[in-house]
Amino acid sequence: IAGALVSAAAELAEKTVKVKTKDANAHDRKLDRIFTGRFTGFPVMAIMLAIIFWITITGANFPSKMLSEFLFGLEDDLQAILLAVHLPETIVNMLVFGMYKVLAWVVSVMLPPMAIFFPLFTILEDSGYLPRVAFNLDKCFKKCKACGKQALTMCMGFGCNAAGVVGCRIIDSPRERMIAMLTNNFVPCNGRFPTMISIISMFFVGSIATGFTGSLLSTLMLTGVIILGVMLTFAMSKLLSKTVLKGVPSSFTLELPPYRRPQIGKVIVRSLLDRTIFVLGRAVIVAAPAGLIIWILANVTAGDATLLSHCAAFLDPFGKLFGLDGTILFAFILGFPANEIVVPIMIMTYMATGTLTEIDDLMALKELLVANNWTWVTALCVIVFSLVHWPCSTTCLSIKKETKSWKWTAIGFLLPTVTGFGLCFVIATFARMFGWLV
Repeated sequence: IAGALVSAAAELAEKTVKVKTKDANAHDRKLDRIFTGRFTGFPVMAIMLAIIFWITITGANFPSKMLSEFLFGLEDDLQAILLAVHLPETIVNMLVFGMYKVLAWVVSVMLPPMAIFFPLFTILEDSGYLPRVAFNLDKCFKKCKACGKQALTMCMGFGCNAAGVVGCRIIDSPRERMIAMLTNNFVPCNGRFPTMISIISMFFVGSIATGFTGSLLSTLMLTGVIILGVMLTFAMSKLLSKTVLKGVPSSFTLELPPYRRPQIGKVIVRSLLDRTIFVLGRAVIVAAPAGLIIWILANVTAGDATLLSHCAAFLDPFGKLFGLDGTILFAFILGFPANEIVVPIMIMTYMATGTLTEIDDLMALKELLVANNWTWVTALCVIVFSLVHWPCSTTCLSIKKETKSWKWTAIGFLLPTVTGFGLCFVIATFARMFGWLV
């Protein structure tokens, strides 16, 4: 039916529309043979994905460092102001080194990558390439009995899973919309990139290459991890469509728009206001109380250790079962408000400091981690668990708001959590079989 309608429309257009050239769409067809070709479509998508991540990762380093130095540079002034109004020193430390420090960390780590990724994503959308991505992945999602539009919401999840969940509104079928929302967390958001990139650089690339070559290898390895996330999205979509969300996939007619030059002004406004500021605002709301909780755990002692150390020690046997340790596992739990603070919490716990700590030198950080019994197996399990674990609080709130159901929010929380623990358990078990992990 769709084909007949398009053919009839094309015949009418030929009779009524005058074009300057004999075949006005020849240029678009040549590009489509590359971007949607059977043998070239997927490789081009992978290359495009790697380029975008490389630009985002490399381009975000300098502004992130500048923003971090500026925001953390205000700590002393803020502390002096609060002490000047005669607030108790403990309250001042909680507000400055707890709440404010976590807020500053989340903003400095989260804002620059989003400010780069979302405009790039919007340029792909505005240029007409993004619908080609949906076209390429449509058959894959159809085999999972899901909707091809899920490809678009999955791509949005690379910037922020909460934005990807909200973007699922474009899917008309309630069943397929639910599948897209519950599986969006299987692709990593920009908050998880710093953790994965740091560990890849320290344990898998640093001893092989540095500089541009090292950056390129890190990008290629990160792209491989992301492709694993996409494969898991397909697998979980199929699992849901065969169990709790059974149904027949709806018809999806996609009209590929012509390629066009992006309107940069509109792209910047739309990406920054509608996506970046919206997502950052939600993250800041949940990060503030998390900062207070983290400071209390790191500074209140029970016996000869802090509550943070006691909790990490309690979780240690459970963590080691999955190739992790108690500190790593508790860092992910405390990182529920924002994934950006997972590594700083690990450093804070290992070094027994009372506030979030950053180590700029990756080799010094690697020495600290190795001194706390990290191996390449531990690093691999952390990468996998960083890719697949529970959604952040902002994403959970978005699922609750979109589904209006705590039941589906719980499923959205448990599905990646169980998958992540399962994958880490398999890796740790194989490593123990070969003597790579004690």
